[in-house]
Amino acid sequence: MNLFTESNLSPDILKAVGELGYESPTEIQKQTIPFILSDIRDLIALAQTGTGKTAAFSLPILDMIDETSRKIQLLVLCPTRELCLQISKDIKNYSKYMRDIKTTAVYGGSSIMDQIRSLKEKPQIIVGTPGRVIDLINRKALDFSAIHWLVLDEADEMLSMGFKDELETILSETPDTKQTFLFSATMNKEVERISKNYLTNPHRISVGSINEVKKNIKHEYYVVGYRQKKEALKRLIDANPNQYSILFCRTRMETQEVADFLMQNGYAADALHGDLSQAQRDTVMKKFRLKNIDILVATDVAARGLDVNSLTHVIHYSLPDDPEVFVHRSGRTGRAGKDGISMALIKPEESRKLKQIRSATKIDIVEKFIPTGDDIIKAQVEGVFEKLFTEHEEDIFEFNDSLIPDLSAFTKEELVHKLLQFQLKDLALYYKDKHDLAEQKLSSRDDDYSRRDRDRDRGRDRGDRDSRSRDGRERGGKPRRKDENMVRFFFNLGKKDQLKKLDVLDIINKATAGKSKKRAEIGDIEILEKFSFFEVEKSFQENVMSNIPSMKFKGKEMRAEVAN
Repeated sequence: MNLFTESNLSPDILKAVGELGYESPTEIQKQTIPFILSDIRDLIALAQTGTGKTAAFSLPILDMIDETSRKIQLLVLCPTRELCLQISKDIKNYSKYMRDIKTTAVYGGSSIMDQIRSLKEKPQIIVGTPGRVIDLINRKALDFSAIHWLVLDEADEMLSMGFKDELETILSETPDTKQTFLFSATMNKEVERISKNYLTNPHRISVGSINEVKKNIKHEYYVVGYRQKKEALKRLIDANPNQYSILFCRTRMETQEVADFLMQNGYAADALHGDLSQAQRDTVMKKFRLKNIDILVATDVAARGLDVNSLTHVIHYSLPDDPEVFVHRSGRTGRAGKDGISMALIKPEESRKLKQIRSATKIDIVEKFIPTGDDIIKAQVEGVFEKLFTEHEEDIFEFNDSLIPDLSAFTKEELVHKLLQFQLKDLALYYKDKHDLAEQKLSSRDDDYSRRDRDRDRGRDRGDRDSRSRDGRERGGKPRRKDENMVRFFFNLGKKDQLKKLDVLDIINKATAGKSKKRAEIGDIEILEKFSFFEVEKSFQENVMSNIPSMKFKGKEMRAEVAN
């Protein structure tokens, strides 16, 4: 089956997929569609995210479904709300010309009463997350006694997110006569156990391997010290203009902190993590899909189920512990035959973790160096022309050519030069007096990166900053390296005052707000038990000194002094 038209799918389905631009099926579709159409056995299908799994199982089932019946015939379980909505939307598109087919999505974070009302329309297809499906079963709003097909999509993700009990409860509510299709990117022990307990003599289809996701992806890593990490990130983003990317962090706090840093520095970015309400998540994802923001900072869990095909970059701000997670992250770029870039920021002591990822995945991850100011300006110039020649093929608005002044005194090159100077002036001024970031190297037992330094950086990673005295020196008397453009302040509140980094950011922003539209650049924030330190751009020193004493935090007076 090299073309969809060569399959035995009905004309209504072929018409719908044709209008969606589908011509040649993907490998998973080539193998799965004929199997489901002709075989009654259960199925285990192993394929990476973004390979067309939804069409692989839904097209043949739509071909066989009984449109005249008002009972639920297909249940699709998936790990996240975003994936649930995406699958539901796809199935509705595929069944566009099947007028009697109804599909309903059920998921947490939205009104359960609204979903119960939609179930009264008697849909034949339910797409749901395990938690909400359990809730609806308990309310007697869902009856799976007549289902013919059960699909477990992203089974490994559902199990890793702790849905094992929910899955087993739902499976026990379904008839033994159903056909079960398990789709997963990996076959770990839990997935294997589920398949043994709930699938009968399953046929297996395996498409690709852990390495095939990376065919169109360049993998790069940059070694950078803890204190230089945010500045290094800024340089990587500036050196890769016109990017549309997801930036992965390990924790919710780190995700919000990095997103705040990027937004404060003028980037179109936002955060996606578990502390956001469903309404906030929806807003962030809508902005990202519409490309109103071009950098999404996310945790691995929050980003599951996101289906965005045009990502240019994936940035690993923090390395994951599991090599497979690194693969899944990276595989979000380089889709639909396009090239992608995966960039990882590596701390000097993370050589073992990087070695494990390389060994397990067989990925060639190439070391690169943090771009210099000259590198960034060169990349930005190239980015201007890339955007100029690819984005707007037609005139968007009209104006009278007489408004253009006489330019005959300038050559073409002089005009371009002036326009580029105007376009990139602010960025060039920022990097003009900036020193290049210190070259780092990965540590090992054989180099001169000492155990003391490794322990120090591990302490930083744990958030343990108490080894520093009030003036910002290490206990051994070694002074911190300073950024000449930043001022380090001692702040009289700390953890005992329930102070958090977001509070400090808010305090600094209020203290430095003024008539000028320029926002203060904020550096490291270190919250200790009884006091804290933070760094602010030098030109805002007086604002901090004069305004913070007049403010209060939860009724407590605040004081900021320059740390010597």
